[in-house]
Amino acid sequence: MKFRGLQLLLSTSAAILLCSYILYETGGGTRAMADDPDARKDRVLLEVLMKSLENSHFQPKALNDAFSEDVYDLYLERLDFNKRFLLKDDVKDLERYKLQLDDQIRTGSYEFFDLSFDLYTKRLKEARAYYPEILEKAFDFSVDEDIELDEEKRDFAKDKKDLQEFWRKSLKYQALTRIHEMERKQESASEENDTLTIRTFEEMEAKARENLKKSNDRFFERFDKWTRDDMKEVYLNAIMNVYGPHTGYYPPKDKENFDISMSGQLEGIGAQLQEKDGYIKVVSIVPGSPSYLQGDLEEGDIILKVAQEGEPPVDITDTRIDEAVKLIRGKKGTTVLLTVKKINGLITEIAIVRDIVVLEETYAKSAIIQDGDQKVGYIKLPKFYTDFNRLGGRTASEDVRTELLKLKEEGVDGILLDLRGNGGGSLKDAIDMTGHFIESGPVVQVKGRYNKAEVMRDRKPEVVYDGPLVVMLNHFSASASEILAAAIQDYDRGIILGASSTFGKGTVQRFFELDRYLNNSFSEYKPLGAIKITTQKFYRINGDATQLKGVEADIQVPNRYNYLEMGEKEQDFVMEWDEIEPASYDVWKPSYNELDVVKRSLERIESNEVMQRIDENAKQLKEQSGQTLIPLNYGAFSARQDALDAQEDAFSEWIKEHRIELDVRNLQVDLESIESDSVKTDINDKWLKKLKKDETLDEAVKVIKDMRNAA
Repeated sequence: MKFRGLQLLLSTSAAILLCSYILYETGGGTRAMADDPDARKDRVLLEVLMKSLENSHFQPKALNDAFSEDVYDLYLERLDFNKRFLLKDDVKDLERYKLQLDDQIRTGSYEFFDLSFDLYTKRLKEARAYYPEILEKAFDFSVDEDIELDEEKRDFAKDKKDLQEFWRKSLKYQALTRIHEMERKQESASEENDTLTIRTFEEMEAKARENLKKSNDRFFERFDKWTRDDMKEVYLNAIMNVYGPHTGYYPPKDKENFDISMSGQLEGIGAQLQEKDGYIKVVSIVPGSPSYLQGDLEEGDIILKVAQEGEPPVDITDTRIDEAVKLIRGKKGTTVLLTVKKINGLITEIAIVRDIVVLEETYAKSAIIQDGDQKVGYIKLPKFYTDFNRLGGRTASEDVRTELLKLKEEGVDGILLDLRGNGGGSLKDAIDMTGHFIESGPVVQVKGRYNKAEVMRDRKPEVVYDGPLVVMLNHFSASASEILAAAIQDYDRGIILGASSTFGKGTVQRFFELDRYLNNSFSEYKPLGAIKITTQKFYRINGDATQLKGVEADIQVPNRYNYLEMGEKEQDFVMEWDEIEPASYDVWKPSYNELDVVKRSLERIESNEVMQRIDENAKQLKEQSGQTLIPLNYGAFSARQDALDAQEDAFSEWIKEHRIELDVRNLQVDLESIESDSVKTDINDKWLKKLKKDETLDEAVKVIKDMRNAA
């Protein structure tokens, strides 16, 4: 069904359901709706949300006991993710409703939610008394005890005494991390300044408790401002997210916060974040942003604290993403200090100078890699961009076409298209760009709930480049990147090189403003907010979905994330993988034997000392990510952290000493523009320096050589 038809369907449903809101069901009968306008609006909102999902979601759910159980489990997990407020008896009280939520949702009842809200706020007030008493006296770090950081391995506290003990251990752990961090900074500073006043351990311990007191004060002050509507958002999104991780409810907020919720984009540093289980996690780095250029902040990092230059850090655990944004955002030229937890458990501080995104760095750009007598063209595409606001504005497909023509003028022997870290964007550009490498034909299939799969085609017979092609991917290549790579693979047009698989997001979402479905008779209920709904699904031309599986590389290259649980499949309630009928297409006839090329590459990778060291490090990261039982004895804790530091430093130093040095240069035609601006020159120098040390890029160059020699 087309978008316009979908609007009409929702409008009609909303009008019908609102006309029936004089009465509502409860228990075994029907009675008049309460006079409370907020209660009426709550019921209207829930009904509009559920009707929207029922009519518009690609794969609607049945409202039954299984659905109720899923909502209950997800909501409880989000309500008290770290199990530091609710008691076992509280959970038993809530558990009575585990199989009743479908009935409450159907009748517009918030009985379960209101009970959870009352219990949670009650326990929150009680917990406010725990930390001041615990932090009054120094911790004894000589005791051999530990704390389990993985909440799934812990149960809820059996009583208040048990809960207070968990708070004591949790605060002790936080104090440990702060003291260890202070010791590292002091040690580093003393090497540069021999007149530095050295703090004793006791002074650092007291300072850590003081900072923890302030941090918890701020935490509870933030929660003082939380309202029933704030908690209701958590409940409603638990209902929405059972339909999938990309379906959600966005409540009415001021415009700034609403836009932040929609995009997850943080102004000032250029990192896309996700708020999950009380933590702010880095999902991706925006190309050309301060984070991108600084280089230390990575996908998968968890931001624990934020500090302005010269000020104490603010703990942002349990902070809403819009509140975290306010702390991270700032004026151009100012510095923000982020304390982050790496995937291996290492906690470090990263200083980023705020700036505007360098737009040129988001665009396609190319370089030449010289390998003996072989000249390889390299194109980096950070995202599939397009300008919807201007006719004739820049698009990724046209820019890549331009780079291809420039590289052909240089007489390159092959092309490397680098889509590593490319999270997607314009579907049209993915289709048009695929067309640069094939004759006209199908590129992707898109299926909605109400129609058969639509085959989306490249209709231009022109082939811009028909030589050897390697497409480079990693775990963070998603959406449009997966569509292009899948088409290249299905046509046998080139070789896919990179991570074991890509991100695996093969669904399409649309935003709907809920207010548009209320006519003037029901304006009293506005504003209701917006809903994001999964409406379509992508399929390869061979019939396979890209959902969950992503695109598996023909040549898998070791990287640090290979053994970690990442991608769409790690989300809750993801849409399953399936397949449909393949489209009709003619496979490219390569001039080389792909099996031979792949075999040679895998043999090189197996004997490449650097790549094997990267693989070993990836396995260590996997092992470290599962170590969640942390010692609270200072000697044991410090030894553990020092071992992590030493291991990371040793790996970095070894890699630095053994890295290759590729011969990479700019195209002559680009030099005048680059050298005319000192900022461009600096960015370009950093880019080339990074490429020269890229072991995966070196292997891709060798693959191009094998493709040519086998021709």
